[in-house]
Amino acid sequence: MTASTPGNLVILSGPSGVGKSTVVRKLLALGQPPIELSVSATTREPRAGEQDGIDYHFLPKEDFQRRIEADEFLEYVEVFRKGHLYGTLRSEVEARLSQGISVLLEIDVEGAAKVAQKYPEAVTIFLSPESAEELERRLRDRGTETEEAIQRRLETAKREMEASAWYRHHVTNKLGAADQTAAQLADIIRQEKEERCSKN
Repeated sequence: MTASTPGNLVILSGPSGVGKSTVVRKLLALGQPPIELSVSATTREPRAGEQDGIDYHFLPKEDFQRRIEADEFLEYVEVFRKGHLYGTLRSEVEARLSQGISVLLEIDVEGAAKVAQKYPEAVTIFLSPESAEELERRLRDRGTETEEAIQRRLETAKREMEASAWYRHHVTNKLGAADQTAAQLADIIRQEKEERCSKN
């Protein structure tokens, strides 16, 4: 792909606990089709083992607000009413696309809708659990959340799944099937790329 052919923008969303991070890691490891993950920015503190610029761009709230005012984000949102801001920096996406590099955004439904308005040709994929019961079990098995946080995540998941009808592709991530799910996403991205190239 040459620089005159922009890369594909792929948007992946799904409720907390559905296994997005695991599937994305396996998708990137496949290497085909080649795609790079956009690193989101956040104002929350790094968790154990997280690295700035790799897991997130960890920004002070003042810096995040300054970037909002400078229109440096494609989208941003406050998550779970804790005051933590998350956003997608334009610099993470636009430069790569212009160079012919495909970019993967792992963002929530609200942010995805904002980006899709700017990039209507984006490949949109929603990752779902087998059932609401299975999602709740996964969240509880983490052992890292209070009951209040679990209920809040489940309510958010319900709203997200109800609002996901506009996504072009819907994929179910079954328990223990992350490898198959990643391969399915790779097939979707490959097919979308082929269709786009055939139109150009």
